[in-house]
Amino acid sequence: MNRRALNRATLARQLLLERADLSVPEALTRLGGLQAQTPHTWYAGLWSRLRDYSPADTAALLSTGEIVRMALMRSTIHLVTVDDCRWLRPLVEPVIIRSTMGAFGRHLRDLDRAALVGAAAAALAERPMTFSELGKTLAPSFPGRDPGALAQAARMWMPLVQVPPRGLWGRSGKAAHAPLALSPSRETAQDLFLRYLAAFGPATVRDAQQWSGLTRLASAAETLRPKLITFRDADGRELFDLPDAPRPDPDTPAPARFLYDFDNLLLSHADRTRITGDTDYTAQGWGGANMEQPRSILLDGFVAATWRIAITRREAVVTIRPFRALTSAEKAALEEEGTALALFNAPAASPSVVFAV
Repeated sequence: MNRRALNRATLARQLLLERADLSVPEALTRLGGLQAQTPHTWYAGLWSRLRDYSPADTAALLSTGEIVRMALMRSTIHLVTVDDCRWLRPLVEPVIIRSTMGAFGRHLRDLDRAALVGAAAAALAERPMTFSELGKTLAPSFPGRDPGALAQAARMWMPLVQVPPRGLWGRSGKAAHAPLALSPSRETAQDLFLRYLAAFGPATVRDAQQWSGLTRLASAAETLRPKLITFRDADGRELFDLPDAPRPDPDTPAPARFLYDFDNLLLSHADRTRITGDTDYTAQGWGGANMEQPRSILLDGFVAATWRIAITRREAVVTIRPFRALTSAEKAALEEEGTALALFNAPAASPSVVFAV
């Protein structure tokens, strides 16, 4: 499969060839979740993928706990259905442990896991807490330990969800956490590999490992091989896929689409060129003291620009920075989509789209 064929297959599975008539839980299952460590930017990811999308409905699902934000793949916060997090969290726990121990291991040597989990569970049963609050609460029970590291140990060994109002559309709140009870799950690494292919395939084993943070998924792929089909990319790498997954014609039109800053489309393959082409999109950010993460724009399926939005009481201005000269048709498509995005973010404001030099 050449790059363009891989591009169209991935866009189809990520609902970026045309907006889908799906509920938010259905979309999250189809997409393999959304990376969502920022409180709100991921809403644009759902807007770009779903027809007649309402952020208020998503906020309601967060409030009732039908969808949750928690550390999962790559030890980063993802938005998933509560049903999916029940089996994903145990499978990716080794990733969370590896990441946490890499950063805080020197503070956690010989720490009694059962004692820490018990103390954290008791503290969080009283009320949701930020990590700072949790660390200070745990510190008296573990003299000499760094409070921040104790809180991270709780995150490592316990499934913790960020609770509303954090993450609700149009609202803000502290990054407070509460434990989520998990029943035993029968899902395996093979189930995770299949879910990955459904959302991001065709893909290599390394791609699946990049998405999940797990290692040694080659054995899962080999076990599943009789049920899968395989291809080779332009560099000869073996790609696995589900037999009945969509693989559109490489010449299928791909509309202009605005991605959010941590869109999984750009973070879920070891080789990102199926989406970035030959552009180093990581060098195309806005820079500055905050090192702002690029928010990318797709034209003909590939990253061709970045965008940002500035909202005041009266205006919502979407600024687009293209990487190359745009055709008149491309500019018109971006103006139409950018105006709709501005209105999505600020319905009462006057929308406009400008192009940066």
